[in-house]
Amino acid sequence: MGINTPHNKVTDLQVGPTTGGMVRIFIQNKDISLPLDFSPEEAITIAEEIIASANLVKSSDK
Repeated sequence: MGINTPHNKVTDLQVGPTTGGMVRIFIQNKDISLPLDFSPEEAITIAEEIIASANLVKSSDK
Protein backbone atom coordinates (compact mmCIF):
# COMPACT_ATOMS: atom_id res chain seq x y z
CA MET A 1 0.00 0.00 0.00
CA GLY A 2 1.42 3.36 -1.01
CA ILE A 3 0.73 6.87 0.19
CA ASN A 4 -1.94 7.38 -2.49
CA THR A 5 -3.66 4.01 -2.07
CA PRO A 6 -7.15 4.59 -0.67
CA HIS A 7 -8.45 2.44 2.16
CA ASN A 8 -11.33 2.47 4.60
CA LYS A 9 -9.78 0.98 7.75
CA VAL A 10 -10.68 2.85 10.90
CA THR A 11 -7.37 3.70 12.58
CA ASP A 12 -6.55 5.51 15.80
CA LEU A 13 -3.62 7.93 15.91
CA GLN A 14 -2.20 9.26 19.17
CA VAL A 15 0.77 11.59 19.62
CA GLY A 16 2.44 12.47 22.90
CA PRO A 17 5.58 12.52 25.02
CA THR A 18 6.95 9.40 26.67
CA THR A 19 8.47 9.19 30.13
CA GLY A 20 11.78 8.41 28.38
CA GLY A 21 11.99 11.84 26.74
CA MET A 22 10.83 10.73 23.30
CA VAL A 23 7.81 11.74 21.24
CA ARG A 24 5.60 8.78 20.40
CA ILE A 25 3.28 8.45 17.43
CA PHE A 26 1.02 5.48 18.20
CA ILE A 27 -1.03 3.92 15.40
CA GLN A 28 -3.60 1.26 16.15
CA ASN A 29 -6.43 -0.56 14.44
CA LYS A 30 -7.86 -4.06 14.69
CA ASP A 31 -4.84 -5.47 12.80
CA ILE A 32 -1.87 -3.48 14.17
CA SER A 33 -0.51 -1.73 17.22
CA LEU A 34 2.49 0.34 16.18
CA PRO A 35 4.41 2.64 18.54
CA LEU A 36 6.90 4.91 16.76
CA ASP A 37 9.34 6.84 18.99
CA PHE A 38 11.25 9.92 17.83
CA SER A 39 13.66 12.36 19.42
CA PRO A 40 12.19 15.83 19.94
CA GLU A 41 14.25 17.11 16.99
CA GLU A 42 12.96 14.34 14.71
CA ALA A 43 9.39 15.01 15.87
CA ILE A 44 9.72 18.69 14.98
CA THR A 45 10.98 17.75 11.51
CA ILE A 46 8.02 15.39 11.05
CA ALA A 47 5.62 18.12 12.22
CA GLU A 48 7.14 20.56 9.72
CA GLU A 49 6.72 17.98 6.93
CA ILE A 50 3.06 17.48 7.88
CA ILE A 51 2.44 21.24 7.88
CA ALA A 52 4.20 21.64 4.51
CA SER A 53 2.11 18.82 3.02
CA ALA A 54 -1.11 20.32 4.38
CA ASN A 55 -0.19 23.71 2.92
CA LEU A 56 0.48 22.12 -0.49
CA VAL A 57 -2.95 20.49 -0.46
CA LYS A 58 -4.60 23.73 0.62
CA SER A 59 -2.89 25.71 -2.12
CA SER A 60 -3.84 23.17 -4.81
CA ASP A 61 -7.53 23.37 -3.78
CA LYS A 62 -7.80 27.00 -4.89
